[in-house]
Amino acid sequence: MRPISRRQALLLGGVGAAATAAGGAGLIWSLSSRPGPTGGGELVQPDELRSDAGQLQVRLEAAPAQVQLGGRQVSALGYNGSVPGPTLRLKPGDTLKIGLANNLSQPTNLHVHGLHVSPEGNGDNVFVAVGPGSTFDYEYRLPAGHPPGVYWYHPHHHGMVADQIFAGLFGAIIVEDPEPIEASTERVLVVSDTAVDGLGNIRPASAMDRMAGREGDLLLVNGQSSPRFSARPGQRERWRIVNACVARYLRLRLDGQQLQLLGMDSGRFQEPRQVEELVLTPGNRADLLVTTAAGESVLRAFRYNRGNMGGMMGQGPFGPPFGPPFGPTEQADGAALALFRVSGEAATPPGALPAQAAPGDLRLATVAAHRQINLAAGMGMGAAGMMRFTINGREFDPARTDTTAAAGTVEEWTLTNSSTMDHPFHLHVWPMQVIRDNGVDLSLPDWLDVVNVPANGRVTVRVAFTDFRGRSAYHCHILDHEDLGMMGAIEVR
Repeated sequence: MRPISRRQALLLGGVGAAATAAGGAGLIWSLSSRPGPTGGGELVQPDELRSDAGQLQVRLEAAPAQVQLGGRQVSALGYNGSVPGPTLRLKPGDTLKIGLANNLSQPTNLHVHGLHVSPEGNGDNVFVAVGPGSTFDYEYRLPAGHPPGVYWYHPHHHGMVADQIFAGLFGAIIVEDPEPIEASTERVLVVSDTAVDGLGNIRPASAMDRMAGREGDLLLVNGQSSPRFSARPGQRERWRIVNACVARYLRLRLDGQQLQLLGMDSGRFQEPRQVEELVLTPGNRADLLVTTAAGESVLRAFRYNRGNMGGMMGQGPFGPPFGPPFGPTEQADGAALALFRVSGEAATPPGALPAQAAPGDLRLATVAAHRQINLAAGMGMGAAGMMRFTINGREFDPARTDTTAAAGTVEEWTLTNSSTMDHPFHLHVWPMQVIRDNGVDLSLPDWLDVVNVPANGRVTVRVAFTDFRGRSAYHCHILDHEDLGMMGAIEVR
């Protein structure tokens, strides 16, 4: 397996080489998945709800549920009794109406991650709290030119985000292409992880897990462990991959198959990029074309070292890797996510891909403001009596607005990370164009809504505050860190 370069990592998954090269003592992948995908069963797609005549109206019930996770019965949380929840399919210009019913024992709410929609009122407003036994009617109006791609939804009630997602509350959103892309099959692959105790309950995170960012020992695709699926040679499949893990980075390979990346997050490339490896930080998504070749291929997740807590604790590396360690086979071969079998009569070659519009480019735009956003973690008493997780030296306060931007302007933000762990930075509503990586200008306009900021590194982005005004948020997408205070509020007016 060839190592991934820093440049490739940033282009393909918003990732920096500082973490890739950080060494074996850091917070590395730690799975108990089997070396081979035995007994996984056929891949099951989540239920699907499609818009009609410009509208999709759905009811999502967040509630405890008995579900099959990794082939065993688990007491989890689910939307409409399933993990993942239903996939919502929309078109640019559609209106999405979601009636969220909270049948949990704690408050919750809903965030439509990556959608470019209003954050005000009953839009993508993460400051709304939906209490136990209550309902809330959300309404999201997608602009006519909304970027196509794969998005997702999940809770965002501060302090409870990691727990609720780790227990099963998440689902995919697809925004269709204005001109369809020919594919024999389209698959939604929602990758998540969790931890289950001997009684079939979701295991709560320890204080150490929360400070590190929890990584469960059960790694799942659509709630299944090592599922299998098949195709004929010469087909073009489209895979929509969501990293719904609380803290785990997904470093993915599918050797033996031809992979073309259409785009990441809400970004779409003008030309598909041939890739061998993808790195998805927590919250990232990939829109991938797979042109099939005969044989068996395993979708594998390899280690990604995202740093360590040693420098933050004033001592050496903070304990062993979290969760059960890799075995020798897994260290060499990665953890098997799914088995893909390609056999039978060759299919007719697919047609040419439709031309894609050139992505927007803010590099020549007039910049109204330059800001520095510093992500830090270290000594001191923070939330819940743990170490402090801050942005620009402050923990999140819902009553405080940290950043005010003028509607219709472009700003340049330098995202710095003064800690010894990577932090994936997520901005709601308005996507970010990556401009500069540790001082090196990038030649291509890549758009992401989750950008990895490597340990002791920096990334420069530009943001166009178009279409919407209102108050929203930015935060670390290691969701335990968000819950512990690494979040800020932004108001565009």
